[in-house]
Amino acid sequence: MSKVKKNLSIIMALVLTGSLIGNTVYALADPDGNGVLNADDFFHLVSVFHGKQESSSGDDVNGDGVVNIMDAVTLKSEILENDSTGNEVTDGKYPATEQYVKLIGRTLHKNDVTWLVHSGAAAEFTVTASKASVTLAGDGCVHSEEKYRPRYAVFVDGELIEDKVLDTEEKEIELFSGSTKRTATVKVIHLSEANNGAIGVKSINAGTGSSVKPTPDKKYLVEFIGDSITCGYGVEAKSNGDQFSTSTENFMKSYAYLAAEQIGVDYSAVSYSGYGVTSGYTSDAQNRDQLVPDYYNYVGRLDDYKVAWDFDRRQPDAVVINLGTNDSSYVSKDVEGRSADFEKDYYDFLTQVREKNPDAAIVCTVGTMGGDEVYAIIEKTVEKYISQTGDKKISYFHSTVQNPANGYGADWHPSEKTQQLSAYVMADKLCDALGIPSDKIGLNAVEEAEYEMIQNKDNGVNASSYLGYDKSFWINSVTAGKELDDLQAYIAPLDLNPGGKFVLSFDYSGSVSEFSVKIQQNYGEKEVYFSDIVKAGSGTDKKQYSAEITLDQNDDNCALVIGIGGQDNSQMTLSNVSLMKVSN
Repeated sequence: MSKVKKNLSIIMALVLTGSLIGNTVYALADPDGNGVLNADDFFHLVSVFHGKQESSSGDDVNGDGVVNIMDAVTLKSEILENDSTGNEVTDGKYPATEQYVKLIGRTLHKNDVTWLVHSGAAAEFTVTASKASVTLAGDGCVHSEEKYRPRYAVFVDGELIEDKVLDTEEKEIELFSGSTKRTATVKVIHLSEANNGAIGVKSINAGTGSSVKPTPDKKYLVEFIGDSITCGYGVEAKSNGDQFSTSTENFMKSYAYLAAEQIGVDYSAVSYSGYGVTSGYTSDAQNRDQLVPDYYNYVGRLDDYKVAWDFDRRQPDAVVINLGTNDSSYVSKDVEGRSADFEKDYYDFLTQVREKNPDAAIVCTVGTMGGDEVYAIIEKTVEKYISQTGDKKISYFHSTVQNPANGYGADWHPSEKTQQLSAYVMADKLCDALGIPSDKIGLNAVEEAEYEMIQNKDNGVNASSYLGYDKSFWINSVTAGKELDDLQAYIAPLDLNPGGKFVLSFDYSGSVSEFSVKIQQNYGEKEVYFSDIVKAGSGTDKKQYSAEITLDQNDDNCALVIGIGGQDNSQMTLSNVSLMKVSN
């Protein structure tokens, strides 16, 4: 019998043999008014019955207008019902099971410890107590070389209270303490990846009279299947010259976590650095030892966690497959048959994912660290899969390649800025997959627009243009007419629906001394939503234009127009053009 149940039995005996007082009170339901019915309330009621404490309106637990034995009976029934699952809650120690915590991602309860196995796996709960702590456990990986030990973080009401690499098999962390009870939301999260061990949650310790409850599920769940990019490999490193360390790996700064946060969904991740679909990272020969499909059906890859994953535990509403970056180290070699290997294995993995997630939307992507040749195969394979199976709940897109201007993480991996930019795009794609509205925040409206030079030949304009591979746009004029609008760089279409606050920016260089900037309709009478005149000054060095704009037109067919007419024998180059939404 748990100590809670034993105490209640003793108290009931005292109540039944004691002198009961039938005081008339107002009908409420909680003796100490903290919103939690617990053993402390019994002790209070016994004191009231024996005249040691004054009764109050809250002592009428069952609301019948009097404080008597039935209030004690009601209270006992309520507390025992909340402790009826068989879990022993001794002296306020709560196991990290689904009765008490929300389990996020792939976890495993083993030997009285809940192991947070994959990147981002977490235990989240609310605790009501005057003081509380959590006891963590470490597996064999805590004895590894320091850079390979698992990393975790603990948050209380959204505030980070601890972020460390675990180096011991057991550790107690104080969450809060004080003289009065408080209710706080706590999150314990695994920041590094499953390749380097798990973080164990042994117990939540909150003392007698406390309460621990799981936070509620969000409406949607998205699963991310990936490699080092999804893990957040090296995202906190200082430069691309840094090597791997779990201390710079942080799933909370990966595109996956950030996208899930942006659209308000639950997440789960299955990700291993260096792994692929047909080959793990390799210098040449096919690496069949590091394949995600081999471990997808398990909680984790390491022997301690190689237990079948329960796909019925909670089915995801969408599954993202971001694999192929490591495969490209094998496929990109000009060797016959390698592309066919990847196509077959990717098709088989789509089949495996669909079998385990029959109702989920599937979104396929790759490209942040390159791999155009692999993306082309993914595109072909997905179309083949759709054609042969009739599965319409599958889509694909090419991730934007990381920009050197945004820096790099360890070993040339995505930086924090690149991960955030990728998250904005992923959030938008997930909204499409889930059928929910996208706020378009963080998206570059110019990303998929076409660049065109428009010249008014009626006013004698004679000019030429060239668009580079990096979308730098060069315009050279011999004669340029009379007005700025006689020669234009015309970039369209732009989707500004829904409207909001945007930042327009681009780099420019060349010999023009003045130019106009407009955002206007791309049809009809071409209403102008924003306009500016820029005095470029002398010199040909690269400069930057930037403006904050509020656009409420909700127009999904706009154009960005740069007017450089009226300046003969001049040249202008535009680069890094961006129209990014920053808020609603």
